[in-house]
Amino acid sequence: MTSTVGGLWDSLLAEGKAWWISANSDSHVVYEETAKRPDNTDFNTNGFHSDPVYGQPTSLTPGDFWPGYYSRTHVGSRNFGYAAVMEGLRAGRVWVDHGGLISGLDVQVRVKGSYGGGVTLGDSLVVRRGQRAELVIKINLANTPNWANFVPTLARVDVIKGDVTGPVADKDTFKAPNTKVVKSFEVNKSTGTVSFTYDLGPTDQPFYVRLRGTDGNRTAPGYHGAAVDPVGPAIDVVGDADPWKDLWFYANPIWVLPR
Repeated sequence: MTSTVGGLWDSLLAEGKAWWISANSDSHVVYEETAKRPDNTDFNTNGFHSDPVYGQPTSLTPGDFWPGYYSRTHVGSRNFGYAAVMEGLRAGRVWVDHGGLISGLDVQVRVKGSYGGGVTLGDSLVVRRGQRAELVIKINLANTPNWANFVPTLARVDVIKGDVTGPVADKDTFKAPNTKVVKSFEVNKSTGTVSFTYDLGPTDQPFYVRLRGTDGNRTAPGYHGAAVDPVGPAIDVVGDADPWKDLWFYANPIWVLPR
């Protein structure tokens, strides 16, 4: 639902709905887990299970990831308080990644040629109709080994742009036909930072822009075809889908609105 360019997520954004993504770990059986439910737990009587205790043999069979072990949610917070983090989540100042693909992401949309007044993830930039906007990207590349004990390498960054067309008659639609990858940047270094700037053109109608990036190990034309997404995520192959060899990041959108 997130990875399909022009799919469900984009259909919500095209309606102007502030639908934010986050990355979470649905954890049931965790690799190397040693905890178990205590022998005297009684859900039927108490309505809950007693707190887990240690004592289960270490699970080394395929299972789920610990929180933050593979999927991570990064929140733009004004300070380290709980309320500030929740405010950042509600505002959409969020980007997510798999396997520690990158260390940091700074994204702004501003009036072309200006050096201030830009907005970041989840926000809207209001400009004069016909005024040009530009996307400014700064990425801190991965600098420490992830939990699979290697330092990931970012290979490509994609800019995805879509028109905001308003509410649709079919509320079950899964498609935003005016959304596609409009620019790809190749990353030709493995350490330090990389920066990119992309001219979003004159603002004749409302639109949004979002980012994704990949290690480039597994790609294929997107679900809606190569004209929409020439090198998107490839569908996993059952029995041959190592998650550490297929890393991506995604950023929440920024809107540009003419007045």
